[in-house]
This record gives sequence, C-alpha cells and structure tokens, in this order.
Amino acid sequence: MSGMADLVVYSADWCPDCRRSKRLLDRLGVDYVLRDVEDDEAAADEAVEVSGRHSIPVVLFPDGHHLVEPTDPELEADLRAAGLVPG
Repeated sequence: MSGMADLVVYSADWCPDCRRSKRLLDRLGVDYVLRDVEDDEAAADEAVEVSGRHSIPVVLFPDGHHLVEPTDPELEADLRAAGLVPG
C-alpha cells in the first residue's frame, strides 16, 4: 500500500467518526493508508490542506476527491464508485 494510488485516511484514535469509518473500510476489505493527525503534525497539515477544514476523518481518494466526516452510506457509495471495494 504505497504510492499515489492509495486511499488515505487522516484520523485520530480519539475520534469516534474516524473509528467508525475505519471499521467500515476494514469490513469492506478496502486497503488504505492511515495518517494519524494526532501523532504526525505533517499529516494534520495535509488533512487541512486537502479539506480546507480541521474536521476528521478526511478520506482522500486516489482520483483526488475527498470526503470529510462521511456517513457510512456516503463513504461506501464513493468507495464502490471508485472501484475500491474488492470482489
């Protein structure tokens, strides 16, 4: 899981929405790169640069579009549209 074609999730352990989104990704079998904004200041800066906000999670898709604090249905729909859900 490296390179520009990866799904990137900017999150923090204390964030319930982040945990929910990661559970969905794991349940669907979607590979992603986790960037912890709490432990990595550069990741926090990247998340704000991508989204223009200080809210997490920020989910950055390989095509460059992103979601901020997505609902599970919203995230799953975008993952499926991007062809990132295996099987």
